[in-house]
Amino acid sequence: MSLESLRLPNLFFADLGPELELTPNTVREACHSIRRNREHWLRHQSSRQLIDLLAYVGEQWLSPDNPIRQVALKEGSAEMQLNPSVLACGLDGFFEQLTSETLETLIIQDLGDARRLDEFVGGRHEMRSGRMALVHGPELLVHWAAGNVPNAILAQMTLGILTKSAQFIKCASNANWVPRLFAHSLALAEPKLGSCLELAVWPRNSCALEEALLDEADCVVATGSDEMIQAIRSKIDSNTRFLGYGHKLSFGFITREVLSSYGTARIVRDAATDVVAWDQLGCLSPHVYYVENGGAMEPEGFAAALAEELSKRETVDPRGPLSSKEAVEISSRRRVYEMRAAASDGMETVRVDTLFRDDPRKVRVWKSDDTTAWTVVFDSEPGFKTSCLNRFIYVKPVEHLKSLLAQIEPVRHQISTVGLAAVDERFTELALALAQWGVPRVCPIGRMQSPSLAWRHDGQPALAGLVRWTDLET
Repeated sequence: MSLESLRLPNLFFADLGPELELTPNTVREACHSIRRNREHWLRHQSSRQLIDLLAYVGEQWLSPDNPIRQVALKEGSAEMQLNPSVLACGLDGFFEQLTSETLETLIIQDLGDARRLDEFVGGRHEMRSGRMALVHGPELLVHWAAGNVPNAILAQMTLGILTKSAQFIKCASNANWVPRLFAHSLALAEPKLGSCLELAVWPRNSCALEEALLDEADCVVATGSDEMIQAIRSKIDSNTRFLGYGHKLSFGFITREVLSSYGTARIVRDAATDVVAWDQLGCLSPHVYYVENGGAMEPEGFAAALAEELSKRETVDPRGPLSSKEAVEISSRRRVYEMRAAASDGMETVRVDTLFRDDPRKVRVWKSDDTTAWTVVFDSEPGFKTSCLNRFIYVKPVEHLKSLLAQIEPVRHQISTVGLAAVDERFTELALALAQWGVPRVCPIGRMQSPSLAWRHDGQPALAGLVRWTDLET
């Protein structure tokens, strides 16, 4: 099935293909149009109406028979070079959260009351001082979408609808199928909502188009590389609100207590799930699993078990195809560690907190046969190591969390998520230490790539960052 067989209308610029030649004036007119449509209809809808509409669309996306879902999995997986089962699992993780309960909880979490976007509302403490408040979303919300994981832009579009904003989404050229089809599903559910959305794709360095769009925006949300974030920030007027989400790193921490004879298999499966999700391409994907020494299973044994589990997953949810550049990077890095493994063969593993950087280190490599499908590198060298992703994961031994945080201090402000496997009595203690170190999100291993729709991205509130408040003193 293809988009053409669905007979969907060409609602958005992105539907018209690469032959469409946009001009700055066309972009401005589109912004004026969706802003006008928002004023006529979207601004007057209640939060409850929009929540119910979004929940309905989410339910449709979860149906295996939904034609839009079928096309998204077929065309989207080809466009993004992902296996359809991996894409389906990732999208289901998002749409399972698109429920009335979750959306209402999100509004209450960030704004204090589910009615706050509709009318003046005062909480108990506000009313004591004679105050009420109403919040307003941006008239025109512009999104600069990244090309690695589509869930980020789907979540941002959802937030834009909740704030009753017209939205212009500048899609990544290699990842526009899924957001386009999400927009079409919204338009099918309510055509007037579709008229408040615009999606476009254009080549890099289209400066005139970018400037025309940014000049019209009331608020800009950008996700991508640090360089891209900085470039967009430099082009935005000081009166335009800007939220930028740059490149981030994530890792997992596994305590000695959970690697018991009963719990090990589950932890290994959960760790593999985080590596397999989105083929490890998102900012929430782990680069390294740090495993405490002294458990029933030592870190090297955990690495071997993880390799076995990734081998099994490859038969069920195979990794997507790679570019030649990506394949060469994996092969080259494998060779480096295989040579180090050969050099360290027969040597005893040294403590990871040694002060001598030139001491011999224990290295072992497990990899898929005749392919680059998956790789596990056990490396006792301390510190953080950035993976080349595509299911290439490091396992490193540590003595305890305190020594680890000292060793990875250089990446302290780049960490997005830490997946944590710990018994109940240590989980909160370790999470508190990670929070005080500056980690914005801690979650159980196995859920690193499945954040709540209400999560505070990079430590920033979801809805509250988009809105402005009007206080009413009575």
